[in-house]
Amino acid sequence: MTKVPHVLICDDNQAIHDTIGLYLKAEGMTYSSAFDGLEALDIFTKERPDFVILDIMMPKLFGTEVCKEIRKISDVPILMLTAKGEEIDRIVGLEIGADDYVIKPFSPREVVTRVKTILRRYQVNNKELEETKKVVKVDNLVVDLEKYTIEVGNQQIEATPKEIEILYLLASNKGKVYTREQILAIVWGYDYFGDTRAVDTHIKRLRKKLPEDDVNWCIKTIYGVGYKFEVNK
Repeated sequence: MTKVPHVLICDDNQAIHDTIGLYLKAEGMTYSSAFDGLEALDIFTKERPDFVILDIMMPKLFGTEVCKEIRKISDVPILMLTAKGEEIDRIVGLEIGADDYVIKPFSPREVVTRVKTILRRYQVNNKELEETKKVVKVDNLVVDLEKYTIEVGNQQIEATPKEIEILYLLASNKGKVYTREQILAIVWGYDYFGDTRAVDTHIKRLRKKLPEDDVNWCIKTIYGVGYKFEVNK
């Protein structure tokens, strides 16, 4: 029997819960409601939903902080809601690990359509990862998708699941150039709604975490194209 997707809606506006919840039920999904950031984290920890719809401007704890906390323990898809529609909101959401964003006011039908699409692709991608889990080693770098860890010289590097998957993809295909769109399709597992800066922000964070000294490899930017994992022989 296929598991019914469970969605956590985090917003301080009751109308948001009512309208989105109605469409989710119509699509055969269940949902829980959180009306502030602390409640969102509490419910997430207890219920471990399959999807999170998260407003940025949440009482008690902003949605951005909630997203950061969730990303420490889970790679569950997160759709951010923003009322401002300003570029900075979207960039911040992508930088902290959100999968997509919707600008208020929005159509609840559009939101649920995105939930369905992202969730379907996410599940397909996870299945493929389960079937191909491996460990890639390049000199003193070890990327382990079995344990979801990165080690450099036996020292573990803290990274999010998406960062680990990106590094695994690139390191497994040394010298091959991937466009941002290709990385999104392979790692995120679906056609991304919005721009491709999600890749840029994840790689930017990865570079800050990875050492630059005493290594002969790096993630190289191919301007106008994308990225590749380069090894200096």
